Amino acid sequence: MVVACAVVVALAWYALCGLGVWWERAAVLVERWSPRTRALHAWVLSAPATFVYIAVFTASTLVQVSAPPSLVDLLTTLASSNLANLHRAPLRALLDSALWVADKGEGLSLYILAFATVVAWAERRYGTPRIIIVGLSGHVLGSLLTALVERRALETGRAPARLAVQTDVGVSYIMVAGCAAAVLLMRGRWLWAGVSALAVGVLGPVVWSRTLWDLGHLLATLCGFLAALAVLRTGPPRPPPDLAGCLPRPSEGSRRRGAG
Repeated sequence: MVVACAVVVALAWYALCGLGVWWERAAVLVERWSPRTRALHAWVLSAPATFVYIAVFTASTLVQVSAPPSLVDLLTTLASSNLANLHRAPLRALLDSALWVADKGEGLSLYILAFATVVAWAERRYGTPRIIIVGLSGHVLGSLLTALVERRALETGRAPARLAVQTDVGVSYIMVAGCAAAVLLMRGRWLWAGVSALAVGVLGPVVWSRTLWDLGHLLATLCGFLAALAVLRTGPPRPPPDLAGCLPRPSEGSRRRGAG
């Protein structure tokens, strides 16, 4: 639904821009809304890794929604970072699992919202290379630590053997790592809001659900936080880039039509 709405809005905007060449009323509307669309465009350009990743996991979700459920179960199991896949092909398992949203794409809207706002804000402050390190740390280290806990649970008989082949895919690990990095830079009321959100969304499920995957989110959050602390030792947060000046402005002809 979110993807469809975004596509419809984008198509409507570009159609309005096209009409503005011939229709004065459309040109006025384009001129009025251009500052907002330019700010949105600049926001996307200033966090390229985040928005490319949004496109990747959104595409995988569209596959899950449109494909037969049995095929989706097979694909996500093969792409999972479970014990069986990590033992057989660890690098491929970690890479493939980062491309899929769990539960057949359920909660895609929340993923997009968190990445497009919080994680994108963090990338603007850390820079693209450092936020990639943070995200990879949350996903890779969080997955490996979760696997160690899973293996221990199997060895001690506290978990059924089928746990070794159950689906565990990792867009959420990257998300919580990026959110932890963002919270590290927050101040004032935003800091309290960020800490509260992580406590409810990450720590809370560990307390009341106590599943392995809830523990995995907590471990990924801690790994992301520690990675953020480490990369900040290479340099302070950067000022958010202002890319609005690099974007094209409405043509002078459309401005004159709008003024008329």
